Amino acid sequence: MKYFVIAGEASGDLHGSNLIKAIKKEDPEAEFLAWGGDLMEDAGATILKHFKELAFMGFLVVLQNLRTILGNEKLCKSQITEFNPDAVIFIDYPGFNLRIAKWAKHNKFKTLYYISPKVWAWKQSRAKTIKKYIDKLYVIFPFEVPFYKAYDYDVEFIGHPLMDAIAQFQNASESVESFRTENQLSDLPIISILPGSRNDEISYMLPIMLDTAKKFPEYQFVIAGAPSQNIAFYQQVAKTKEIKIVFGKTYELLNHSVAGLITSGTATLEAALFNVPQIVCYAGNQISYIVAKRLIKVKYISLVNLVLDAEVVKEYIQGDLNLTNTTAEMKRILYNEDYKQNMLNEYEALRRELGNAGASERTAKLMLKYLKPEATPFQ
Repeated sequence: MKYFVIAGEASGDLHGSNLIKAIKKEDPEAEFLAWGGDLMEDAGATILKHFKELAFMGFLVVLQNLRTILGNEKLCKSQITEFNPDAVIFIDYPGFNLRIAKWAKHNKFKTLYYISPKVWAWKQSRAKTIKKYIDKLYVIFPFEVPFYKAYDYDVEFIGHPLMDAIAQFQNASESVESFRTENQLSDLPIISILPGSRNDEISYMLPIMLDTAKKFPEYQFVIAGAPSQNIAFYQQVAKTKEIKIVFGKTYELLNHSVAGLITSGTATLEAALFNVPQIVCYAGNQISYIVAKRLIKVKYISLVNLVLDAEVVKEYIQGDLNLTNTTAEMKRILYNEDYKQNMLNEYEALRRELGNAGASERTAKLMLKYLKPEATPFQ
């Protein structure tokens, strides 16, 4: 069968690549055209548009690039029409994907969505749009099942694909000694700093994170550099060139860390799955924060706390993200063994909630069962 896959971000490229590999095991003759990245290409897809050409974030940036965005939508629709796939597979990236999904559904293409947009956090009305235009939705958080059930929409919980990605990484990971040598790090225990990827996030949070580091000279704090930034920007924000930073090695950094200062988002989940005790941080422009607070409908910003529906990791947001709070919490993590162990025990509960590794394989089987039920017995 033929599949057209759309992933608009680096994480979608990763999870899309694993899904493509899994589909090819079930459907060896499968053909893939895709909007994605290098990983999806390596998995066997022909990439028609790289996700790096689709990175338009923020209202003003979107407005300035509206002609390009509309042109991309027109191009994507024409490519789908010409390819005439058995299914269009959407991976997260909701703004673009839901507009294409509406068109695809009207044009009688099968629409499959892997990794639901986070409509449960904000823009919950999008759940109605998803129900209307998506034939099958495969979700990665257990709480998404009852959320969509409230809209009378049955979805498939397939487990979180990060379980697969991290398991694959850990099987091939380098030793801590090699990591230290390659990145010119000392023998001191490592604490991760993940200050986000956007300029405003880094500008607001990195100074507080680095001030916290000064309180713990017996540790080395290492920044995970975002691929969209360069070292000069971090040095400018830090007001010094004396920072420790690694690019393109976030998983390696987490794998060798004893604690972390982590920006809210998927990184909090990644840190937990690497068993890193963490402090969850978020601060940004005050106006944006006020608007977001009015729109966001969840009681936690950390995925760890959301999945477990409890405050497992401390969240310091906006004004609460200050040196006093981060220092006190870091002391509890580093020097209170019972406190740290309780957090690690909760991480085990998190893993059970997220399901076992194999999300990609389960999704591929379910997709084939739906698209070709007479030829694909589900096991």
